[in-house]
Amino acid sequence: MDYIITLSCPDKPGLVLAVSSWLVANSCNILDSDQFQDGSNNTFFMRVHFEGEATLKALEHSFEPVAAGKQMSWQIWPCSQKPKVLIMVSKQEHCLTDLLFREKNGELPIEIALVASNHLEAKPIAVAQNIDFRHLPIDPDSKAAQEKLLLEEIQRRGINVVVLARYMQILSPEFCHAMAGKIINIHHSFLPGFKGAKPYHQAFEHGVKLIGATAHYVTAELDEGPIIEQGIERVGHRSTVADLVNVGRDIERIVLSKAVKYHAEHRVLLNGHRTVVFQ
Repeated sequence: MDYIITLSCPDKPGLVLAVSSWLVANSCNILDSDQFQDGSNNTFFMRVHFEGEATLKALEHSFEPVAAGKQMSWQIWPCSQKPKVLIMVSKQEHCLTDLLFREKNGELPIEIALVASNHLEAKPIAVAQNIDFRHLPIDPDSKAAQEKLLLEEIQRRGINVVVLARYMQILSPEFCHAMAGKIINIHHSFLPGFKGAKPYHQAFEHGVKLIGATAHYVTAELDEGPIIEQGIERVGHRSTVADLVNVGRDIERIVLSKAVKYHAEHRVLLNGHRTVVFQ
């Protein structure tokens, strides 16, 4: 059976040896391994993909004293265990349809358990894929109640991660804290940055030459969460507003799918306000 272990701890000699010795003691074979030492905060990060006959419970039990002795934050996952995903979307469906396609084709190791939206446009798309759809219309008076219902759905369905696939509502601090490190968002990124309505129109008026997108974990501070993945594409003076929109959508699809894949494969480790991504 295949497993993945991720860990972080204060850097010191012998960490790789300690993990390798534990694997050997449990008759496990390393399939892939990566590590990183952040000199700015003296923190060591490691991800190991391995195979063995031991049970998850036995592995966790045997690793506890190793981790305690090295002050490790750690977790072990069976590779066969796909994270259950809630996709939240508003009216723009391009990221939703891309994730559904990649999941169906086996490109993403996830199980899409639910699609939720504050509009009804995405319902036929979810229904066509036999995925449950939840309509949660939002207004200032109903927002708290709707988020409570959504958290109940997350708990009832055993959902592990929430993907905001162009969901155009701001989540409350309470929701963000309840799902800390488990919400991934995608948004456009321009140089310079344009906020508010019609960002692509603003980009066109300023003659932007680079269009990009950023996928990040969601925190209570709007668009300030740790970055997972980014992408850019060059555009020129011949590009129309429609061209910019189309280029932006393509980048958003690619960047979001990469971020979801990295998260699902346990390649992302939080490093304060930053991330370590083992690609």
